[in-house]
Amino acid sequence: MKEKLARLKWACRRGMLELDVILEPFVPEFPNLTAEDQQTFERLLSCDDPELFAWFMGHESCEDGKLAAMIKRVRDHSGAI
Repeated sequence: MKEKLARLKWACRRGMLELDVILEPFVPEFPNLTAEDQQTFERLLSCDDPELFAWFMGHESCEDGKLAAMIKRVRDHSGAI
């Protein structure tokens, strides 16, 4: 799990500081997620930065219900608006 967390932390390092600040603090929560939620978080990290930025900043809504729920969970954890 230690290697997986390191890989996830690296994947959370994005091209935008705003995304780094929101995503990286959530990595320690990863082991506490269900297997399905872990897959959803990993799928979220595979999305493009502009999409992630728009979703996390509330400029757009994510059409995928599972990703939208994970975005809310990550935002709530980070204290983002």
